[in-house]
Amino acid sequence: MSSTPLNDPQLVEQTTTVAVEEKAKLRRNFRRFDMLLFTVCALVGLDTLGTVSKKGPEAFFWLVLLAVIFLLPYALLMAEVGSAFTLEGGPYEWMKMAWGRMAASLGAMLYWVTNPIWVGGTLVLTATAAFQTNFADLNRGKITLWGDHSVYLLSFLFGLTFIWLSIVVAIVSLDKGKWIPNIGAIGRFVVLGLFSLTVVIYAIKNGLHNTPALSSYNPFNGGWGPGITLALGIVPVILFNYVGFELQNGAAEEMVNPQRDVPVTVIRSGIISVIAYVIPIFGIIAVLPASKVSGLSGFMDSVGQVFTVYGGASGAMVKFATVLFILALMTSGAVWMIGSDRVAAIAAADGGAPRFFGVFSARFGTPVRVNVTSGIVSTIFFIAATIVFTGGQGAQLFLVVLYLATSTTLLSYLLIFPAVWKLRITHGHVKRPYRFPGGYNALKGAVILCTAFMLLGSWVALFPGLLENWVGGSYVWTDNWSISRAQFEAFTLGTLAVFLVIALIGYAMGAPTRRESVALNLDLSEPVLAPDGQQAVLGD
Repeated sequence: MSSTPLNDPQLVEQTTTVAVEEKAKLRRNFRRFDMLLFTVCALVGLDTLGTVSKKGPEAFFWLVLLAVIFLLPYALLMAEVGSAFTLEGGPYEWMKMAWGRMAASLGAMLYWVTNPIWVGGTLVLTATAAFQTNFADLNRGKITLWGDHSVYLLSFLFGLTFIWLSIVVAIVSLDKGKWIPNIGAIGRFVVLGLFSLTVVIYAIKNGLHNTPALSSYNPFNGGWGPGITLALGIVPVILFNYVGFELQNGAAEEMVNPQRDVPVTVIRSGIISVIAYVIPIFGIIAVLPASKVSGLSGFMDSVGQVFTVYGGASGAMVKFATVLFILALMTSGAVWMIGSDRVAAIAAADGGAPRFFGVFSARFGTPVRVNVTSGIVSTIFFIAATIVFTGGQGAQLFLVVLYLATSTTLLSYLLIFPAVWKLRITHGHVKRPYRFPGGYNALKGAVILCTAFMLLGSWVALFPGLLENWVGGSYVWTDNWSISRAQFEAFTLGTLAVFLVIALIGYAMGAPTRRESVALNLDLSEPVLAPDGQQAVLGD
């Protein structure tokens, strides 16, 4: 490997000839405005509004608290690392620099696989439920998918279209594909703004179900046991809502000016996202009792309820809101596909997975092979979910798949957050346009805090109820699930084990690519000595 003098303002990245060839196809057209709306789409997922709202005013307390003690430090950490290490595939490259290729490839697998599960499971279930409920007049004619499980043909085709539109948006070149998420972000603002305004009108006419008294939002009103149980039950879902700041760095080498724009878009999108969650969830809690809120269709249930204030126009208004709601869900899936598919493709091009998946389209500059794979996996999950849904267990399946997607997402951050700390130590001489406020100890504390939340959320998502009862909670399995714990654990742990085995096999298959190693100089640092006085190398 070639060496670089310590006083040279460049670092050496250990990469592969494949990665160099594929990155040559990238185009810089990702601007600050696009990055802001992209990140808002990533953070504001309307599919879980009902799940949080169903837990009542106490869940609102945790939503606000986690915005302060998790979302804020998380955003500041990503602002630093995202503007300092501006390499395509962002999170994979950070993990590689910190922990090496094998650990990074496992992290990239967990980071990527969440999204086909999420899109083909919870997102499409939520979108289809909204479509079936509010466009029921269009549902005619059934088909049989498996045994005696029959579904409405149009709803089934709607679900497939939903998935593959998300994939098409990810496939087309970013200069064109970015406009769909941009429109989706604006659609979010419209539907959430309209809903929030209507809640005020509804409250004036009909009063509130839950009073705004602060005492009603105390999660321990019913005692410590129920309070702990509720907190541990809802925290993983809120954490799942609050992740996504680093996603735009999946396309870092397609950004026009990442060192300038990443910190700005991270902070602004964080503020917008908190507002976009707090106001509608407060509205749902205020106007509907928990018994009338479904995790699957809670937001649209609330829309239907409050839009009655529009009298004869309420039906048309609900349909309009439904279209915007579905658009918001589709663009949530699309932006996560755009970002995470690039992370997976860069991992493959770098030898962390089979070379086949590391190819970017010369025409579009996008990882089409990974995009299509994501669509296939999503479709498989959707068909399986549809079969179970017709068996009357749709809401339960929604929650199981949501917990699986939550666990795979949060587990990947167990490698991403500590990497920020590790890079401050090993690559402290890299120029950082933005630094975490408060110095090194503040950064270290933020990393420990955020990692602890990820560990907590992962555990609770994989083993719901265990920690609650260990710390004095009152979790009763049968009150929360219609399937046995053995069935739940077999599905979640079994699926997770399969993913990890696939990741290890993929890493082994990437060995020929890793042998095509090349060292590149990167203009990322200032002419200062590394903390250990040695040459810094990105990756191993």
